[in-house]
Amino acid sequence: MHMSTTLLYQSFGIRGFQQTRIEFSKGVTRFYVQPSEKAIYCPSCDSRNVIRRELRQREFRASPIGLKRTVVVASSPRVQCNDCGAVRQIQIEFAAARRSYTKGWGKYALQLTRSMTRKDVADLLGVTWDVIKEIKKTDLQRRFANPSLKDVRRIAIDEICIGKGHRYVTLVMDLDSGAIIFVGEGKSADSLVPFWKRLGRRRHRIEAVAMDMSSAYILAVRGNLPNADIVFDRFHVVKLMNEKLTTFRRQLFQKATAAEKSVLKGSRWLLLKNPENLRADRNEEAHLAAALELNEPLATAYYLKEELRMFWRYTFRWPAQLFLRSWCERAIATGLAPPQNNGQDVDAA
Repeated sequence: MHMSTTLLYQSFGIRGFQQTRIEFSKGVTRFYVQPSEKAIYCPSCDSRNVIRRELRQREFRASPIGLKRTVVVASSPRVQCNDCGAVRQIQIEFAAARRSYTKGWGKYALQLTRSMTRKDVADLLGVTWDVIKEIKKTDLQRRFANPSLKDVRRIAIDEICIGKGHRYVTLVMDLDSGAIIFVGEGKSADSLVPFWKRLGRRRHRIEAVAMDMSSAYILAVRGNLPNADIVFDRFHVVKLMNEKLTTFRRQLFQKATAAEKSVLKGSRWLLLKNPENLRADRNEEAHLAAALELNEPLATAYYLKEELRMFWRYTFRWPAQLFLRSWCERAIATGLAPPQNNGQDVDAA
């Protein structure tokens, strides 16, 4: 191995190329390199039975030497393969496709982002912020784009809105590790199709799925995870109950007299608050009591909401089931149309 080849590998991680000369100009060190015979082969079929065509020269940023900016100038031929007929530029292994920096420089920049802001790294290396952002994004995709599903047993499915323009994505989380294991475009059941494909034969290992009460998600889970229990998480159950309370209050307010409206005004958030969070200095407890006295259905719905909170205090399955069945029977008996689950056999947790 030539001294120049050793320097290229040890300093920049470059293999398959030989140094031809070095130039120093305006604070920049340029290493001119050309491919060795072993590095010249067809990119399509790996055949070495090729005819060399025109040379192309490209510059790549490399890890700095001291405070000097370093550039690798690579000359690479275009080859015509006598076996497969392809005519292509040979691969430059030390740089990713369509990148103007070496893989070693990319690792160097990534290492700096762990102790500096992206803007600081960009300023230090003399590149735009977008270049550092792309390096960080590529690293995250490499590490997290396709997480292992081998040990996944319990998952959660939910959709979130990101950015502007109401763009939604569907997330799947491993409830045991807390890791996001899938991100799908949109918020329909179709957004989960790639996830079902990735699961493959592991579908039968999924034991439980926490999700909201979307009928589309329920059908998708039932059709793809035959052994999984569907669990409505606490957030969505409480949210649905709170929406019912808000609807009752709105209906009452529309029919109320001026005097009644003065009592109901500002009671929306009091109805949704936990009693222990009512503030004495604002007389919220008395305000809430007055609002509940105005309408019996509103009071009934409020106390059902408060009673439902007790469900999550149970730590054993059977007492929890007995409580929930009793609560549902009493809620139905009031005629207030309590939260529905579309007839599906599901659990709440």
